[in-house]
Amino acid sequence: MDKQDKQKPLNPIHIKELLRLINKGPYFQLLSMAVTELDYGYCKVIIDLDTKHLNPFGCLHGGVYSSIIDTAAYWACYCDLPENAGFISIDLSINNLAIARDGRLIAEGRRLKTGRTICLSEATVTDDNGKLLAHGTSKSIVTDGLQSINQAVASAGYQALPPKFLAQ
Repeated sequence: MDKQDKQKPLNPIHIKELLRLINKGPYFQLLSMAVTELDYGYCKVIIDLDTKHLNPFGCLHGGVYSSIIDTAAYWACYCDLPENAGFISIDLSINNLAIARDGRLIAEGRRLKTGRTICLSEATVTDDNGKLLAHGTSKSIVTDGLQSINQAVASAGYQALPPKFLAQ
């Protein structure tokens, strides 16, 4: 990884367009999940719970925790990586700590370490009152030419995003 990329200011137009692209993804639409904030080492994801998120017992399905933690932890590493590096989740560990039935879930992902080939991150899920509901960790592998933003843009039929970093 080019350490200078970490020091370059992020292009707010890139981040805005990237959030628009991410949130239009079919899986995100299916779960009504939205990435709302993205910065160096940080990502925030929100889901307003609905009956579609519940298991047969009337509680949140554990897969929703997994999905929101995977998303927040994954995107928490994005800004640390070079302009068009790809990366793929290779491991996800989830701890479901409390039941949710309604309201809003807020996941906050934080980068723990970004290396040249492996990224380690974590995410917590809380409710509107700040009650901790779930925690997870994720490892991603940095790839050359796989799951890059340019590939996501092409797959979605979007125009190219503006550069990730501003010139200094």
